[in-house]
This record gives sequence, C-alpha cells and structure tokens, in this order.
Amino acid sequence: MTTTDFPARKLRIGTRSSPLALAQVDHVSALLRKIEPNLDIDVVPVTTEADKWQGDLAQLGGKGLFVREIDQMLQRGQVDMAVHCMKDVPGDVPMPRGLVFAAYLPRDDVRDVLVVPEGSDVQTLADLPPGASVATSAVRRKAQILRTRPDLNVIRVRGLVGTRIDKLDGRKPMDHKLDAMVLAWAGLERLDLSHRTRQVFEAAEMLPAVGAGALGLECRESDDAVAYLLQQLNHEKTMTEITAERVMLHGLRGHCNSPIAGHCITEPDGQLSLRGMVFSRDGSKFVHAHFWGESMNDPAVLGSRVCAELLRQGARDIIEGIPH
Repeated sequence: MTTTDFPARKLRIGTRSSPLALAQVDHVSALLRKIEPNLDIDVVPVTTEADKWQGDLAQLGGKGLFVREIDQMLQRGQVDMAVHCMKDVPGDVPMPRGLVFAAYLPRDDVRDVLVVPEGSDVQTLADLPPGASVATSAVRRKAQILRTRPDLNVIRVRGLVGTRIDKLDGRKPMDHKLDAMVLAWAGLERLDLSHRTRQVFEAAEMLPAVGAGALGLECRESDDAVAYLLQQLNHEKTMTEITAERVMLHGLRGHCNSPIAGHCITEPDGQLSLRGMVFSRDGSKFVHAHFWGESMNDPAVLGSRVCAELLRQGARDIIEGIPH
C-alpha cells in the first residue's frame, strides 16, 4: 500500500476545536504534506462534551471525554484520523474497537512551568507567601505543589490555555485573585506563549503526566492507506517511552483524573528508565518507584515492573482515597 491513494481522496482529521488542538493539527498537516505534497486535508473540529463542561471533569467521567467523541467519529467513518494529546487518552479502558495509534510524533518538552500575573515579581514557587493562590487543572500538579508547599491554596482552573492566562492576569472574572498558575510548557510553546514562563519544574521536582508532551496519530486499523501514511511520521523512541508509561498506567487502572505521574526516558546508553508516582489528592501521601530496562529493555516489561512496585507500596488505596 502506498500513499498514491491520496490525490484521489480527502484526508479528514478529527480534532478538538481549541486553539491548542488546532495548532497541533496544523503542525501534523505540515508534516504530512512533506510526505504527500498534494494531500487534500479537511480539518473537522469538534467541541466535545468535556470542552463545554466547566465543572469538575471527574463528575462527567474524566478527561477521557476529550477523546471519546472524536474516536466515535473515527469508528463511524466520519473522519479518517485523529490527533490526540497522549496525556488525555485514558489508561483504564482498552483502545476503542478497530482503532490504533499508527504513529507518535517526537515528544515535546514534558516539563511543567510556573506562570505569574503580568507585573508580578514572583520568580519561583518558593517566592509565594503562605496562603497564596495557585491555579492548576491537574490533580497530579495539585498533589505535587502541596507536597512541596502545603501552605498554599491550590485552586482548580480549567478551560483553554489562553482563557486561563486571562483569568490569571485579571482580564476574566474569577472568584479568587490568582498569584500564580502551573501549566505545561509544551502547550505554551505551541501557542507562542512561552515568554510567560518563570520557573521550569524539572521532572525530579514535578513528575509529568503519563504521555506528557506527546501527540498520537490515530486511525482505523482497517484503513491501510492512512496507517501507512501516518507510520512514516512515527518516532520510535517516543513510541517506546510512551508504551512503558501507558503499560504502568493501565496496570494501575489509572484514568486521566487519577493522581498518577509517570515518565520514561531513554538513557544515553540506550537503557530505558521509568519513574512512577501515585499521590493522595492533598500530596500528603505518595508512593514512588524507579526501574531501568536492564538486559531485556522491553518497555512493556518495564511498565509492569514499576506498576507492580507501586501497587506493592499501596498505590491502589491511595488512588481510591482509602485512608490508612
């Protein structure tokens, strides 16, 4: 199968309608056109139920709702492929029937960053006074902020990245005045907002979400032409690292609202290294495991080993919120 099918057919890409999601699709489209210059691409934006909901996503069913509606369109043949942020893809459910991730793009920076209101002198989390309000959308970030600074007031703020920054700067109404916000660096860079970054948290300070910084290109398993086209963009190193992280997440039965962090890297000698953490929501309890790929260097085996060690330490009770 070759990509010569494509001058005769349109490639319909399903995506969320947010500015960040559309910027990601523009990036993917440009990469695809390098392979197939005459490719006719039709972007199909969807405002998902999760995008419309302003409350706690856990009440609606978790962040998996960001991808579910687009996956259903893909299954029904309304679109030919989808671009997903891998951190939004749930780990507690199997892949939707008939769909595969044919490729992962090279991973962007996985780190989280501190952003402060315009005119603020604050440079780091340590500069914030006790009781200061820090906004974030992620349970994982909240737990790690409170682990370092239990004296801070961590407020959940959701919505588009640009809207969140408007709330931080006081241009959009908020119940609380915000003193800082923690966001993903990759998202700020994709929106040309990286100049707003103050402190960059290294992975040792704030472990990233499983799949952070990685875009997955999904299609129907039966669509050989699209799968072949996408596979030409696959970044093997990213695919291997994401596999280790997601095997760990799946074993923990973790969804996108679980306080789970995981990050796999490839060491200079080729060894895989996977670090996993599970937190209580207030950051007061956590378990941590870190293993290397060793002789087999199999990402799935590594993910299973880290998961088993986290479970041995009591990760399931922490995820379920069972007190000890």
